[in-house]
Amino acid sequence: MSHRLLTVLVAVLAVGVLAPMVAGAQETPRTPWGAPDLQGVWDFRSLTPMERPSDQAEVFTAEEAAEFSEETIRQRSRDADTSDRVVPYNDFWFDEGTSVTTERTSLIVDPPSGRIPALTSAAMERQAAARRARAGVGGHEPTPGGFVEDLGPGGLQVRCILGFNSGPPMAPSAYNNNVQVLQTEDMVVLYAEMNHKARFVPLDGRPHLDADIRQWTGDSRGYWDGDTLVIETRNFLRETNFQRGATSEHLTLTERLTRVSENILQYDVTVDDPTVWTTAWTFSVPMQLNDQPVYEYACHEGNYGLYNILAGAVADEMPAGSR
Repeated sequence: MSHRLLTVLVAVLAVGVLAPMVAGAQETPRTPWGAPDLQGVWDFRSLTPMERPSDQAEVFTAEEAAEFSEETIRQRSRDADTSDRVVPYNDFWFDEGTSVTTERTSLIVDPPSGRIPALTSAAMERQAAARRARAGVGGHEPTPGGFVEDLGPGGLQVRCILGFNSGPPMAPSAYNNNVQVLQTEDMVVLYAEMNHKARFVPLDGRPHLDADIRQWTGDSRGYWDGDTLVIETRNFLRETNFQRGATSEHLTLTERLTRVSENILQYDVTVDDPTVWTTAWTFSVPMQLNDQPVYEYACHEGNYGLYNILAGAVADEMPAGSR
């Protein structure tokens, strides 16, 4: 298949994906008790980047969306890669979608630049110190002497504590981009496919937990703003996997879920961590209804990788003659 023909075909797919985003408003499905019905399995995979590339305008044309998607798939897969780059998988193993899912060129909608705000000076110092400490250390290797507390920027995922895309907040990633929403009159459950994590969100007006009680996924409370479910989450134990562990225990999230059509659940997230970024910022993901169930993500099943990571690190730190 020629490059030109492939681009045209992807353009046709892109138009099909972008069309629901500009469709007229439809009546919101309702539960038997009258609340907007958000239930179902929602697929949030997308090739739309979190940040706007420097060479892109604010929105894609259909042809630009197709070309961007094709190039993104090529760069992330080793199928056609002949360079010396480290590319993790063949395209078969990815499930990140085949196209962008919005006409915007970034998931970030605020700031209008489509870029993550500047880091605070303290955050820049922390990140610089981490880079110095991990100089020459692989991505899933512990910082020398770190072991359980520090398995690198993806350590929480390697230890199967948090999924790398399940949040909160949820964000498109390489695979397992599904969340199931379950709903009663006074509770909503967000069941993430990655690491099979269920987040319970009370809707009955109860206050947040005491600030001394902190959890990996924070303390979530929800309420209805018209037909939009608003979820406010605080009291995080420490960083999550979002933005490769950039956040801190001071993170406050405001998630907004709006069923804009039968098949689209709009997911808007405002990220506010004053110890990391100089201002709050917002990204938006259109989730598509998935007719398949959420399957088990058995992260720890036969997980020999973690044992081998730690055994290798111990061996590296032993004197040369005693290994």
